[in-house]
Amino acid sequence: MSLLDAPIWHDPGTWIVLGVSLLSIVVAIAMHQVIRRVLRAPPPPEPGAGQPDKNPD
Repeated sequence: MSLLDAPIWHDPGTWIVLGVSLLSIVVAIAMHQVIRRVLRAPPPPEPGAGQPDKNPD
């Protein structure tokens, strides 16, 4: 019996665990990209830098 013929591959629980793990990895990579993009974006201009303040309160 080879590793690919093992009974674990015929169990639905194995495929659920592998699918959830793969989904978690994909979501983590996407979140990493979004966080990097936000952190690398230039900061917004400060209100006192030549632009009038929109909220005078």
